[in-house]
Amino acid sequence: MKKLLVIRFSALGDIAMTVPVVHDLAMQYPDLEITMVSREMAKPLFEKLPKNVHFFGADLKGRHKGLFGLNRLLKDIHLKDFDYIADFHDVLRTQWLRFICHLFGKKVAKINKGRTGKKELTQQKNKVFVQQKTSFERYAKVLEQLGFPVKPQFVKLDYSSFCETQKATSETWIGIAPFAKHPAKVYPLKRMETVIKALSERENTTIFLFGGGEDEKRQIAELCAKYPNVQAAKCQHGLAGELALMGQLDVMLTMDSANMHLASLVGTRVVSIWGGTHPYAGFLGWNQKEDDCIQLDMPCRPCSVYGNKPCYRGDYACLNDITPEQIILKLNSYLQ
Repeated sequence: MKKLLVIRFSALGDIAMTVPVVHDLAMQYPDLEITMVSREMAKPLFEKLPKNVHFFGADLKGRHKGLFGLNRLLKDIHLKDFDYIADFHDVLRTQWLRFICHLFGKKVAKINKGRTGKKELTQQKNKVFVQQKTSFERYAKVLEQLGFPVKPQFVKLDYSSFCETQKATSETWIGIAPFAKHPAKVYPLKRMETVIKALSERENTTIFLFGGGEDEKRQIAELCAKYPNVQAAKCQHGLAGELALMGQLDVMLTMDSANMHLASLVGTRVVSIWGGTHPYAGFLGWNQKEDDCIQLDMPCRPCSVYGNKPCYRGDYACLNDITPEQIILKLNSYLQ
């Protein structure tokens, strides 16, 4: 069997976006042995993929930290056994790994991030408002360069074996992930609370709030204490349990965040809120629709690709001017 090494570190959402492409690759090339190298936290994302997909967790803060650690990583994964190297990340770490792989005579391909198009999309003046290639398309292009073109056929993954609670047919379950890493991607929590309050008053409805940081957990606990039928999405099986829960939801409300991509992997419809970022940058969840994106048409949007730049105006109007009623109306239109 030919062996392919796929590399993608970075944040959980970016790693989650590799899953549909790696899944389709494994299905369409069953004689290809694939090893995904990523952060250990992402391992559950690949546990439901075909048997010719393996996962190796890189310890980038310990054993595989720094230049010597990266060389140790190549030894740990037995680089000599691989025929192809697919770099889905193209950062300093993976550039070094690619360089060593090239020295060993491996066939190597890297992602084209489309920096020019994204820069033109987010610039303040003379903005070029054009849909960029999606991350899924960019990952697939890397595989095509290695001789493995793939057709997009992924539907969803089944995590039902990790279910900790089962939804009754008469119930409605709504997931809400109100947090994101950067302020330009976070809908004001006070306004989100209005949304949560209104949804919690629906009959036979349970609201699950998703958030992982300590401050996020504290805010979730406060909301759960204030409103009936609202609870934290606590799962004994960790990420796999969260995916199992997401797979039972009737709809999921998220920011432009990792939770949008996680819910997409289990086939759940996502209503997403976009502020400083925009779906045109190529990061909309798998099989999600732009019609399900709540966003405002503003000349300054998008101001950044990842939401990590401060607001040009200083008021985050792209988020603050979205009313809770807009969000509630959109969600209720699906739940009816």
